[in-house]
Amino acid sequence: MINRKGGQKKKDFPDLAGLLFPRRCPVCQEVVEERNGRVCRICRIKLPYISGPVCLKCGKPLHLEEREYCQDCMKKRRWSDCGGAPFLYDKIMRNSIAGFKYAGRREYAAFYAEEIYARCGREIKHWGGEVLVPIPLHSSRKKKRGFNQAELLAKELSKRVDIPMDTGLLRRVKKTHTQKELNDQERLTNLKDAFSVRKGKIPRKNIILVDDIYTTGSTIDSAARVLKEHGAQNVYFVCICVGSGN
Repeated sequence: MINRKGGQKKKDFPDLAGLLFPRRCPVCQEVVEERNGRVCRICRIKLPYISGPVCLKCGKPLHLEEREYCQDCMKKRRWSDCGGAPFLYDKIMRNSIAGFKYAGRREYAAFYAEEIYARCGREIKHWGGEVLVPIPLHSSRKKKRGFNQAELLAKELSKRVDIPMDTGLLRRVKKTHTQKELNDQERLTNLKDAFSVRKGKIPRKNIILVDDIYTTGSTIDSAARVLKEHGAQNVYFVCICVGSGN
């Protein structure tokens, strides 16, 4: 077909990438039918968005409106200044993140980043973060998994909030056990001296840590402590999910 300028008109070819690698819904794992969609319309209704009053430190939902902090944040010293997430960590999100981390559904990172931006974008702007720092994996675990899920998430979030990502600042020097298998005290012991700032690197004053899940806060606090001990003034965090508050 010839266009009005006399040149050959390009044919409309299908999106081959979309045909070969269709987007999967992060809830039901099925192919998303909606054009440019990242989650099924029906599944979006099921997503456990956080609403109502939340802890001013960790962003967990509060059952009692008159409180400002959850019991964990009232009992423990927090090295992070504050943080938040769009979703509650329930069965739906547990399965979704399992697909992201263990079944190679890397495309979920874009969906999670969009939701963090939509729900936490105002706070992120208010914090004035200079850099996004993903929580690093130990080299052996990253080699086994093939990628660091926090790094994929931070990369996608960086595009949306216009804050650079730094993967060279923080490193994991201790091979820790999986946190979900441990109690509170064991988690603290497990993460003791787990992180370090790379030699010759000077942390920015305002840092935003990025991770997938926040439950007891042990991982975020361990990383925030190291950063503050090396000169950071404020350390905030964003995650996909937080545990329930009280």
